[in-house]
Amino acid sequence: MGTYFLFEGAVGYGLFHAKEFDEIGQSVEKVQQAASEMERFGKVVKLIAFKPFSSAADSLEQINAISESQLTDDLKQFLQVNLPKAKEGKKIKYNLGVFEPKLGSIIQEATNIPCVSNDVVGEVVRGIRNNFERFVDGISALDLKKAQLGLAHSYSRAKVKFNVNKVDNMIIQAIALLDTLDKDINTFVMRVREWYSWHFPELIKIVPDNYMYARSALIVKDKGTLSEEKLGELTEVLGDEAKAKEVIEAAKASMGQDISPIDLINIESFARRTIKLAEYRQSLFNYLNDRMHVVAPNLSALIGEVVGARLISQAGSLTNLAKCPASTVQILGAEKALFRALKTKGNTPKYGLIFHSSFIGRAKQRNKGRISRYLANKCSIATRLDCFLDTATNVFGEKMKEQVEERLRFYEEGVAPRKNEDVMSVAIKELKKDAPEVEEKKEKKDKKEKKEKKAKEEKKEDKKEEKKEDKKEEKKED
Repeated sequence: MGTYFLFEGAVGYGLFHAKEFDEIGQSVEKVQQAASEMERFGKVVKLIAFKPFSSAADSLEQINAISESQLTDDLKQFLQVNLPKAKEGKKIKYNLGVFEPKLGSIIQEATNIPCVSNDVVGEVVRGIRNNFERFVDGISALDLKKAQLGLAHSYSRAKVKFNVNKVDNMIIQAIALLDTLDKDINTFVMRVREWYSWHFPELIKIVPDNYMYARSALIVKDKGTLSEEKLGELTEVLGDEAKAKEVIEAAKASMGQDISPIDLINIESFARRTIKLAEYRQSLFNYLNDRMHVVAPNLSALIGEVVGARLISQAGSLTNLAKCPASTVQILGAEKALFRALKTKGNTPKYGLIFHSSFIGRAKQRNKGRISRYLANKCSIATRLDCFLDTATNVFGEKMKEQVEERLRFYEEGVAPRKNEDVMSVAIKELKKDAPEVEEKKEKKDKKEKKEKKAKEEKKEDKKEEKKEDKKEEKKED
């Protein structure tokens, strides 16, 4: 019977048959040679059936299903109609070559058609793709390219299409930038302190905070000109009048060397830039908190915004994190230690990024592994709720945080925690109380969207009518 091949193109489904497939040989190199020569390839591979897609929307729907390894009704019907049927009680003597192994296994389960997916099938499908317009009449190479380009744009747009408020990419970028800024600001402030300490070394002991030190250096400038007039400004920066007076007194008896105006200008310029970076870092931190409350409210409530953002960044996305089991979440960020332990046959790490959570720090050494395992379990649940719930809520996160607190008390004092079922039922009741308000907001949004869609459709129809009228007028004039 030979081998049949399923080809999913931009314009439709194609079913091909290779009678002399064995003559080409099962070597990938031989198949590549045959696929590159159309005369030989056209003799071996023949088109059995072709089903064009009805519209661009249908094309996108079918390709989306294939990319997710789903068997659509159209594809199932196409295969059942065009493939030879086996007699009752007898096995099918042919194979169906499918490019995607997952799709092949699903087709085999649904239709009992034996499917094959290997390198040879891939090369044959590639040859069909390169010469597709020669197999199907009425399709030119230009039309095929246009269809492929249109489908590529719509497919990419559909994949990128998301809820703007649920963008986890921004969280990943923000936490990465926050880490970079922390390192850079720390380096820059240390440079300001070292540079300005030649002139006023006593200021470091009085003002240990980096940000306050840079701001104080900008106010003091030349210690020789510092007077009681700047007491108000220093008090505003330091938040303590006694400290401000101490700075002024220290400046009078300072052991530092004098500084030239040019050097002072450069120190001031650098300190000002460092302060701006520190202020930007604070605004970025606030932005990250706001995004986390929208994208992952339950995870933020449970483990904190920064640790939650690090987990999302390490996993690659909120969806990837939601797919991870609790055991993976527990050691996420400690991959090197894990593989080192596996190689040396030592003890595996008990925690990764979740170590930065306050819960593990508060637990005793003997309970750190137990509480990290419990916390990872709750983080996994919270992430899945954030990823798949339609409405953003932090009710479950707050309740799970209470559960972790209770578990800590249980380990330390022996107080029995509440059952998970009871806690979740309370959370669901609270969520139902807020549900009417959420539904009202949803209804308002839906109404607005419907009105906008109607307005757009009406505009399109008006444009079409205008074009038709213009064409009629042109014909009349001719």
